[in-house]
Amino acid sequence: MSRFCVLLAWAFLVHLGLEEAQQDQSCCGPIVPRREWKALASECSQKLDLPVRYVVVSHTAGSPCNTPALCIQQAQNVQHYHSRTQGFCDVGYNFLIGEDGLVYEGRGWNFKGDHTGRFWNPMSIGITFMGNYMERSPPPRALRAARSLLACGVAQGALSPNYEVKGHRDVQKTLSPGDQLYEIIRTWPDYHE
Repeated sequence: MSRFCVLLAWAFLVHLGLEEAQQDQSCCGPIVPRREWKALASECSQKLDLPVRYVVVSHTAGSPCNTPALCIQQAQNVQHYHSRTQGFCDVGYNFLIGEDGLVYEGRGWNFKGDHTGRFWNPMSIGITFMGNYMERSPPPRALRAARSLLACGVAQGALSPNYEVKGHRDVQKTLSPGDQLYEIIRTWPDYHE
């Protein structure tokens, strides 16, 4: 789309009074519900005490996915590994981010995850980026999806307004979320080491 067309479209939105909706960080972007990615039924019962103060960002260190079909398959693979091989009650993460720019619901806002160990799991939301980000960065649409999810969490009362983002490696001995993604989240205003 040419720059002129983008400016024209923005002017049209401003004229209609929709610019607030575009800039409102509390608007929740699309979250692919568990039923749409054909998740197995969860056996989890331990709820989080909301709002939580921490968000732990990780990566799966596996294959990336850049289409909804591939990301659905990856979410299913992660859930199968966590529930069938690791013995977790469900996929370990609260949310999974695909390179397609969509957020896939894991355990959601209400249930304790199995992503960062006994100390951090009860007081944090675990968000993982599907892929390996040691040597490459997630695409901008995936990063936007994650930031939108965090704003959504605050708007819904699941995240404290003064929440802190931590990299997986900040709270456990691991290379996750990968060198490239770690450098990106360290620039986010809500990141704290």
